[in-house]
Amino acid sequence: MSAELVFWLAVLMFLLSFIFFMLEAFVFVGFGVPGMIAIVLVAWGILLLAVDITQLTAALAIGLIITIVFLLVGVRLMGRYKMWYKLTVQYKQQNKDGYVAPSQDLGKYTGMEGVAITPLRPAGAAEIAGERLDVVTEGDFIPVGAKVIVSKVEGLRVVVRTL
Repeated sequence: MSAELVFWLAVLMFLLSFIFFMLEAFVFVGFGVPGMIAIVLVAWGILLLAVDITQLTAALAIGLIITIVFLLVGVRLMGRYKMWYKLTVQYKQQNKDGYVAPSQDLGKYTGMEGVAITPLRPAGAAEIAGERLDVVTEGDFIPVGAKVIVSKVEGLRVVVRTL
């Protein structure tokens, strides 16, 4: 192969690796295969550019420097254009919107009776002692309106069974 063809093939490998990195970051987030393909393509591009060990070392150093520059520029641009918001969850659940953490003192409901207010298959809601609680069964299906009793409480998990 001619040196010019090898150079352009290496450039193609780097461009393809960039495309696969973008696919990994924005399309197949967390999947891993496009990222691994991109790493292989980068390694292949570096090997195509290497004539001997000194050129390979120089190519690796240049690649590392370019990577650091792209990383710094990318972090700066992501901060400027608010791209971090697309990569992270920014919505906060507020109490005023109806998001309330369950009570920590659920042990007091052990042995109390109530009524299933949703189908329990096996999870759902029941009204026990005048309060709506998220409950689970021991694996049974319990229809709406069935009488239930709290058999045990494990942390925030209230386990019920039919009467």
